[in-house]
Amino acid sequence: MNNLIRLVGRRLIALPVMVLGVTFLVFFLMSFSKIDPAYSALGEGASSEALEAYREEHGLNNPWFIKFVTFLGQLLQGNLGTYGANRASVAERISEAFPVTLELTFIGLAIAILIAVPLGVLAALYRDKFGDQLIRVLSITAIATPSFWLAVLLILLFSFNLNLLPASGPLPAFSADPIEYLRRMILPAFALAVPVAGSLIRIIRTAMVEELDRDYVRTALGAGIPKRVVVARNVLRNALITPVTVLGLRIGYLMGGAVVIEVIFSLPGMGDVILQGVKSNQPTLVQGVVIVVALAFIIINIIVDMLYLLINPRIRAV
Repeated sequence: MNNLIRLVGRRLIALPVMVLGVTFLVFFLMSFSKIDPAYSALGEGASSEALEAYREEHGLNNPWFIKFVTFLGQLLQGNLGTYGANRASVAERISEAFPVTLELTFIGLAIAILIAVPLGVLAALYRDKFGDQLIRVLSITAIATPSFWLAVLLILLFSFNLNLLPASGPLPAFSADPIEYLRRMILPAFALAVPVAGSLIRIIRTAMVEELDRDYVRTALGAGIPKRVVVARNVLRNALITPVTVLGLRIGYLMGGAVVIEVIFSLPGMGDVILQGVKSNQPTLVQGVVIVVALAFIIINIIVDMLYLLINPRIRAV
């Protein structure tokens, strides 16, 4: 228990350092933007005096380091700045869109796990046989399939040709209309999940094969314990430790891919926000999206690390 507390403490101590580093990197890169925030906020008809007054009011003429410290202080208060002529809050805009991206990400993750676990286990149990070869071809094909290309194919098949599932339109709240919510989310989530499922199948198969070759499995089978019992109680639980270690990176991939998939399916998520920021030359909006997604990725990876520590007794004993 003491080792577990120590390891968890290290992750928690590293969290603010990583958050500060990511915030610094995003702010530094965005500082190279040629877009004038004052011009974006006030519009083409603003006078030079109004533009200069806006820069003075918002500290745009301050040295870079002073602007970063000011921004960091605002970020700690949940203030990501404003955008547009009406000075709308970036934080409020993101708070409306970010839940949609998270929902799409975790629905895609659930679909990927539901596909990968049974196929990965079956491939290991029937290794080097026809079933294993077939699953291997399917997994490699899934890995090589771009999510955006698959999304277009799904729209053409299920929306335009079969007219079974919508590819656009309003997204109702799950609590208000769960059936319509799932109909709206299933195509983008599946397009997002397929490449991740392919990679997880390969990882799970490899981990299962390694566990099946261990001495304790042969000993248990030699003692007359049914193979299905050994696989379910011991092999599968031990083999899934390895996929958990890469789960955080896969969630980050899903979240990044969700931004693109949302644009294709017209979902009101972070993809819609970042597209709005790029099209309307609003660097503060783009900056806010990048920072929030990066911070979410860091926090999710910390949680996955803690989950790995909890399920792997060998790490806790180190």
